[in-house]
Amino acid sequence: MFDFVRKHTRLLQFVLVLLIFPSFVFFGIQGYTRFAGGENEAVAKVDGHNITQSEWTAAQREQVERVRRQMPGVDAKLFDTPEMKKQVLDGMIRERVLMVAADKAHLVVTNERLQRELLAIPQLAQLKKPDGSFDVDAYKALLSAQGMSPEMFEARMRQDATQRQVLEGLSGTAFGAAGSANAAFDALLQQRDVQVQRFDAKDYLAKVNPSDDDLQAYYKAPENAAQFQAPEQATIEYLVLDLDSIKKGITVPEEELRKYYTENEKRYTTPEERRASHILVKAEKSAPAAEREKAKAKAEHLLAELRKAPASFADLARKNSDDPGSAQRGGDLDFFGRGAMVKPFEDAAFGLKQGEIGGVVESDFGYHIIQVTGIRGGGKKSFEQVRAEIEDEAKKQQAQSRFAAAAVDFTNMVYEQADSLKPAAEKFKLELRSAADVKRTPAPGASGALANAKFLEAIFGADSVKNKRNIEAVEVGPNQLASGRIVQYSPARQRAFDEVKAMVRERVAAKQASALARKDGEARLAELQKTPDAAMPGSIVTLSRAATKDVPRDIVDAALRAPVAKLPAVLGVEQGAQGYAVVRITKVSGRDPATGDAKQMQAQYGQAWGDAEAQAYYAALKQRFHAETLPAAAKGASAPAAN
Repeated sequence: MFDFVRKHTRLLQFVLVLLIFPSFVFFGIQGYTRFAGGENEAVAKVDGHNITQSEWTAAQREQVERVRRQMPGVDAKLFDTPEMKKQVLDGMIRERVLMVAADKAHLVVTNERLQRELLAIPQLAQLKKPDGSFDVDAYKALLSAQGMSPEMFEARMRQDATQRQVLEGLSGTAFGAAGSANAAFDALLQQRDVQVQRFDAKDYLAKVNPSDDDLQAYYKAPENAAQFQAPEQATIEYLVLDLDSIKKGITVPEEELRKYYTENEKRYTTPEERRASHILVKAEKSAPAAEREKAKAKAEHLLAELRKAPASFADLARKNSDDPGSAQRGGDLDFFGRGAMVKPFEDAAFGLKQGEIGGVVESDFGYHIIQVTGIRGGGKKSFEQVRAEIEDEAKKQQAQSRFAAAAVDFTNMVYEQADSLKPAAEKFKLELRSAADVKRTPAPGASGALANAKFLEAIFGADSVKNKRNIEAVEVGPNQLASGRIVQYSPARQRAFDEVKAMVRERVAAKQASALARKDGEARLAELQKTPDAAMPGSIVTLSRAATKDVPRDIVDAALRAPVAKLPAVLGVEQGAQGYAVVRITKVSGRDPATGDAKQMQAQYGQAWGDAEAQAYYAALKQRFHAETLPAAAKGASAPAAN
């Protein structure tokens, strides 16, 4: 199991993120002790303590960094929206409200509970060794990949468990009565027969032809300005100091390589394995002596037959062996190494030549007749075969021992000689790399320093932009430092109309097409309101929240929420840029009895009821502790990405 953990650390890191780190991703590592407001403007307040813009920015950055570390190809722009930023801030407010509540209620998490919480995580439970102890090194490695120490992680887990105590008394004990659950699910899973007539905006594109005045009006509208904003960008040059770059300057003497080979010969020897077939005459170790003697006599009789006709081994095994697993394969046990079989069997098997049948062997299971059918391994690779491997490992070890000192020198040099990276490139024999069109947000597919949020933040720092000096060395990965400087900088700007005219035309045309679709849809709705039984294209579809029949969700939701006191009922559904839809409801029926198990639905209802109670209690706590979002948050939500 531990071999699997070490070979699949990347996979486990990702699973660990999904299971353990959501609060880190959304809330940031913000301790309760950091309630005091900083120098930045406050964006929220809880119990008289500020959440500052800098704390909010840091939490946004942590969110992006953690997700990108696990999914390098993810587009950070997904997080650079007012909605996502607000979600981060809401999470920080919730965290602090619950911590204040826990503190005032004197709630604590004991070490015993913390240990149970940790071991309840499957990925951590797998780190227990066969003797029951915990693989601390694997634990530290797993957390280190997330940029955390065990102390930081356990403090966060303790804090998270403390917060959950505030609400778990409500959400964990709620009970839903069967009658209430049935009534709720009857309403939730009600079925309605509907007809839908779509007025898709794309079908009206050929009917619109925006004028230049239309395009200019859309381009100049203040609410559309952000659509045509070109982000700041730069051409940069940069250096990366890592183990590979240090390895290039290391030479290992031949005698050291040979010495290493001699001292570690076992590493280059392939363990010998044997393939054997056997016939077992079963006799328990605790069986009476007479019974064991009888079994032994049978085995010796079979052996005598085999001596006369060795080729009949498989046939005799099928007919006589008491090992059902191998008997049907003619006694074949496939290849095995030392330690896989009981000692008497192993000693006999590894003492035979290929094709040889040994004497009767006694074990705790009874009496065996063994034939070795294959031998592999046992050879040793020559020094020449493994020289490159040994040299690479030796260089890697020396590079690791030299990296700390080189990192200090590199950091000092790029800072002290801030006008150029060439001196550092020459001293450390590094490639001076360049990149154009670099933005604050990593480009899709970016890697290394260009995918590191801290590196890019430093590159676009005020001093770097203004003076084009080297940035301080930034850790962009394990044993990886990077420094860079701006060669050419272009500030954010509003793109000229001619530059974005095609984009403007496309969006204005889509808007006008949507308006035409809505106009026709509303006219059709008015007709059906006068004559509800008029003919409609399309067949009748039975919809429910459990069976949407490929009907768009917005139409399903509108159809299931519409008043149905009088049938047929007709309604219009605004679909925004997609167009418009007219829906006619002709029949309403109860939920399908085959939908859902009664006990399961009652449990789900109870859980939902408990969650609702917990949400109501949290809302009361927010009011009690005067939690509020301040006006500065609106400005912060629309600001450029923190990363």
